[in-house]
Amino acid sequence: LTDPATWRDLAWLLLNGTLGLVATLLPTALFAEGVHNLLVPYYWRYVPDDFDMWVDAVHVTDQASAYWTIPQGILFLFLFWALSPHILRGYAHTARWLLAPTEKSRLTARVEHLATSRADTVDAQASEVRRIERDLHDGAQARLVALGMSLGMAEQLLDRDPASAQRMLAEARESTHQALTEIRTLVRGIHPPVLVERGLDGAVRALAVTQHLPVTVDITLPGRPADPVESATYFAIAELLTNAAKHAHANRAWVRINHGQGRLVIVVGDDGTGGANPTSGTGLAGIRRRLAAFDGTITTVSPPGGPTIVTMELPCALSSPKISPSSAMD
Repeated sequence: LTDPATWRDLAWLLLNGTLGLVATLLPTALFAEGVHNLLVPYYWRYVPDDFDMWVDAVHVTDQASAYWTIPQGILFLFLFWALSPHILRGYAHTARWLLAPTEKSRLTARVEHLATSRADTVDAQASEVRRIERDLHDGAQARLVALGMSLGMAEQLLDRDPASAQRMLAEARESTHQALTEIRTLVRGIHPPVLVERGLDGAVRALAVTQHLPVTVDITLPGRPADPVESATYFAIAELLTNAAKHAHANRAWVRINHGQGRLVIVVGDDGTGGANPTSGTGLAGIRRRLAAFDGTITTVSPPGGPTIVTMELPCALSSPKISPSSAMD
């Protein structure tokens, strides 16, 4: 009982049982009475002669007096047309005022959401750093260590066995190429160069070409989002397209991106087997955490048998098409 929201709910119950009933019945009564007045000239003659017939303010005794109900009916219909929107809108505003969360509760929910999204973002960043460290340790670093050993051995064999030294130098050159390729792949996984050069539109179209299934791309963006938003969107789309081919066994997929009312809306769908579950380890939970850092949302519709449609929304502004997002933020 100490919670103000409880008293607001009780007040709404009382209001809904009285004012709500009036606000619902009054427009209906005005409309019904207007139609009734318009019909009086057609049925009054069937009323028994001994019945003293009054229709609101009109005393109906003959055909001439029955016609006076027509202006009265028009008045009722006009009142219905003029008052109903104001009555229902006033009732809706009053109900919203009583039922809507208070400013304090909104701030509390906002703080909880920010705390959760911040923790998820920290976890995601820590996981990404560990992945980069692991890839460097197991890939490029190991090859560079092997390269140093090969060059040392080639240096020792250069005078005694030039042929073996030459062979080891060739192997070292090949290891250099492989290490460079792995580093480029790692950098591409952090922030793809195509995203910097061509923006989200070009990067998603290039991504679609590399997939193992046909992907239809429809993008309408009058500008570019900020770099972090572009990156989060790109990797979310890449994850969903990978899921479509790997888990859903889809034959085709589609990507639609547009911007309106300050929100970037991304829809990714496929005609696969469906049944995607955000908690079953298909990557949807990771996408949700990635988008939560930008107050983004993700909605998944994936009935068994398909199709799967994932809708993502991120609040963001677009820079001018001729201005890069980074320069627009300076």
